[in-house]
Amino acid sequence: MSKRWYQENKRDPWRRDAKSKGYRARSAYKLKQIQDKFGLLRNGDSVLDIGCYPGGWTQVAIEEVGENGIVIGVDLLTTSPIGGAIVMVGDITEESTIEEVVSHLGKRKLNAVISDISPRLTGRYDTDQTISLELSTMALDVAVELLVPGGCFVTKVFQGAGIEGLVDAAKLRFSAVGRYSPTASRTASSETYLICQNKHQSHKKGGTAMEHVQRHLASIGMVVDESEEKELAPKVGFRKIPKRE
Repeated sequence: MSKRWYQENKRDPWRRDAKSKGYRARSAYKLKQIQDKFGLLRNGDSVLDIGCYPGGWTQVAIEEVGENGIVIGVDLLTTSPIGGAIVMVGDITEESTIEEVVSHLGKRKLNAVISDISPRLTGRYDTDQTISLELSTMALDVAVELLVPGGCFVTKVFQGAGIEGLVDAAKLRFSAVGRYSPTASRTASSETYLICQNKHQSHKKGGTAMEHVQRHLASIGMVVDESEEKELAPKVGFRKIPKRE
């Protein structure tokens, strides 16, 4: 970690404000700004936070849904207990984790899926962006499976190759889809948020969102045929990443 990064992080007003207000991460303000603009979360809603660690978005969701709502957070990492929320350790792509989420919901229907999920950054933008796209697409598929018709979905994604495929996949499943960059995002960040509202009763055929994005990547030459490229490193996300020399 560089001295410059440390100094900039220390001066970050969003970080200081988050700490003073009791939020676990500065990212809480990103969801607050998304909520102010789009009003995705309502009092009494049931919300699933995918990739909830350390809990900043979960805290904001609790504030928005109130005592009549329910917020469930899921992450591979252990998130310290958050008053008013249910936090789980699990892989949301596994059926057992989804079953546990449904069990916590009881007779409730899921109104919103939120996700500030991010890969463990490698410092190689092409790799990080590819994995981010895969995670966001995975979250979209989970949202479509669990959300009530009319429900909403928001996820972070890094700008770059393949994002249009994700947007197109979302448009098949929600009536209103757009991108939004909160001012609380770091100035140098390439992240944006996909805002999806009013989930369709059913979506057009064509497989999962993951399959849709894979087809899009193939159409722009971003998926490499293993038989053609023998000297590439193991597959990361949707495509192979060339080995460093």
